[in-house]
Amino acid sequence: MDLDCGKCWGSSKKESWKTIWILAYQSLGVVYGDLSISPLYVYKSAFAEDIQHSDTNEEIFGVLSFVFWTLTLLPLFKYVFIVLRADDNGEGGTFALYSLICRHARVSLLPNRQAADEAVSTYKLEHHPETRNSPKMKSLLEKHKALHTALLILVLLGTCMVIGDGVLTPAISVFSAVSGLEFSMSKAHHEYAVIPITCVILLCLFALQHYGTHRIGFFFAPIVLIWLLCISALGLYNIFQWNPHVYKALSPYYMFSFLRKTRMGGWMSLGGIILCITGSEAMFADLGHFSYTAIQIAFTFLVYPALILAYMGQAAYLSQHHHKSDQISFYIAVPDCVRWPVLIIAILASVVGSQAIISGTFSIINQSQSLSCFPRVKVVHTSDKIHGQIYIPEINWMLMVLCIAVTIGFRDIKHMGNASGLAVLAVMLVTTCLTSLVIILCWHKPPIVALSFLLFFGSIELLYFSASLTKFTEGAWLPILLALFLMTIMLVWHYATVKKYEYDLHNKVSLEWLLALGPSLGIARVPGIGVVFTDLTSGIPANFSRFVTNLPAFHRILVFVCVKSVPVPHVPPAERYLVGRVGPVDHRSYRCIVRYGYRDVHQDVDSFESELVDRLAEFIRHDWNHARESTNSWGEDDGLHSNASSSECRLTVIGMAAALSSAPLYELDGTLEPASVSVGFLSTGTRGLADEVEMEPINVRQRRVRFAVDDDNASENNARPEMERDSPMQAELRDLAEAQQAGTAFILGHSHVRAKQGSSILKRLAINIGYNFLRSNCRGTDVVLRVPPASLLEVGMVYVV
Repeated sequence: MDLDCGKCWGSSKKESWKTIWILAYQSLGVVYGDLSISPLYVYKSAFAEDIQHSDTNEEIFGVLSFVFWTLTLLPLFKYVFIVLRADDNGEGGTFALYSLICRHARVSLLPNRQAADEAVSTYKLEHHPETRNSPKMKSLLEKHKALHTALLILVLLGTCMVIGDGVLTPAISVFSAVSGLEFSMSKAHHEYAVIPITCVILLCLFALQHYGTHRIGFFFAPIVLIWLLCISALGLYNIFQWNPHVYKALSPYYMFSFLRKTRMGGWMSLGGIILCITGSEAMFADLGHFSYTAIQIAFTFLVYPALILAYMGQAAYLSQHHHKSDQISFYIAVPDCVRWPVLIIAILASVVGSQAIISGTFSIINQSQSLSCFPRVKVVHTSDKIHGQIYIPEINWMLMVLCIAVTIGFRDIKHMGNASGLAVLAVMLVTTCLTSLVIILCWHKPPIVALSFLLFFGSIELLYFSASLTKFTEGAWLPILLALFLMTIMLVWHYATVKKYEYDLHNKVSLEWLLALGPSLGIARVPGIGVVFTDLTSGIPANFSRFVTNLPAFHRILVFVCVKSVPVPHVPPAERYLVGRVGPVDHRSYRCIVRYGYRDVHQDVDSFESELVDRLAEFIRHDWNHARESTNSWGEDDGLHSNASSSECRLTVIGMAAALSSAPLYELDGTLEPASVSVGFLSTGTRGLADEVEMEPINVRQRRVRFAVDDDNASENNARPEMERDSPMQAELRDLAEAQQAGTAFILGHSHVRAKQGSSILKRLAINIGYNFLRSNCRGTDVVLRVPPASLLEVGMVYVV
């Protein structure tokens, strides 16, 4: 986030002008596809039923004036000059704004936040001069938890409306483009041709999604460029051919004249006029793929002038053709000699615009999933070279079915436009509210600046939003219904996830209990590495105590792994692993916290397993070297390796840089999570948990051997002469290597959640029915992590929340 200059993508160095122009050109196909095709349906939606085109031209000039000032104030002034500067390390969108706010004020509802997260390099905070009222606003937000929930609901509302736009935009874009066939065939044939052709194009569009946009993406920018040049040329032709004085309609006077004459009908027609800025949010959402300067140049010098010329050209033609007022559409102003080429280009441009919003829907669902606000779904990364290009099969087919259903159900641009306009406005209102908070909390501007921004742009958007709401029964109900449905799913999933974490936090067992496990209690240590997945960043999870209760053995190398999301877009690989010991050295137990940003690609289990072992080895070398340096500096051992400490300490960042230099970037001493209730082995912390441990037979032919206790190796090492034994560091590394050869087991909790007795009906419905239905029908943790079945141990857990 830089208030002084555009920040370059992927580098802090100044971009060359050649790079900027290349990025500006590429942004045409990704960012502006949706916005550039809006001339296809704006005038038709505005003149649907509410107003009529008359001989005085007040209506058409009024609509043109509204379109011009709406495009100028919202996409140009609001987004290009203000909102695009509120980037999160170069990333944009609803979650980027939420991430910024959460880093500057403690309003996040993510359950496992740590102080160590603030040391990540991408977690940087800008140090602008604070105003007197900034701390007051910050303390107000942090003090009231209800405001935290309200902020999350606001973000989820914007997310749901983006997903709703992903259903509506492909339908209205392709339908509008195909509607040009009405001028080339009879009305009877046209009615039976447009719907099937639209559905076939949508079917093909969604069927090709699994190939990824990188395979056909190089076609996108030329198509949009040709389309923008085409509508610009048509606009200039119509202006000079029919009404060279149409530029006078850009005066705000025509807006007031329009409303004075049309009154209620004119106000209701604003719901169609707002479609001229459909796709503006994509400028901010796709900021991470380009740079601020590139997007600014592309819009200011090409997209904006082309759209203004297109709308002026249509208005010039209609101002001289009043007898065709009942046939207002984009194609009526296209000369017959070029109508077929323009139709083909329009269909291609509508496909490009639809692709942009579909890819954006995949991206925002993936972000919601990483922040525990959406059920786990399969995410396929379609490109190894281009970051962020993903495909979600389940969401893709759902979008396809809904798009086709909208096309067949509505069958006209009017209803589709009413629905799309409301979704677009809702997203813009959310962005305006969040940007106002960023202005105060992150930019430390006076509250009057944020209030002015909120009132000016918010009042414009509320005017259009109120007009869209009047069309509730004429299509605007659809995005509201979709948003309510998706909001329910997201809130139920997030609520249950937080409650599960709180249950784990208050029922974790003490470290003393783990250290007490041994042969005296009938507990055996078996060869191999046991990876215990947990959401906790400290303490021993209850699912591990249940595992040992049912099967009195655990691995010689024990690693408690927490895979968590940090409120930043990306965590550098060199800072991803946070490693520390659990107990003394001889216990061979470790904790590893793996941190991802909300746009990061999660590793599969094979690469994760090998990298985890590498990071553990680097930590062991660093830890012994650190202990040796401490001994040399102070003349005595620091006690870390000699004492059976009952606390977890010194989590160290181990990453790719550490693999080369054998030195961590920095260290953080002490437990990084507030102390919570710890319970004993037989206490209530493990009561009520399901007596179930699922295991694969040990005779399965795999390279991994689970519970074949090998006493020979241990006795052989003990029988070696004292002088021939390895140093403590070498012995620990050798134990790690032998355990890796023996195999790795992944221990996961198989959970069932139910509401407490006496809970409200709403909570019982949300937890007992809603969450458990979602959990049973979404992908399990083992599938998401790609854990091989032969390496999986599932521990049954019942959560009473």
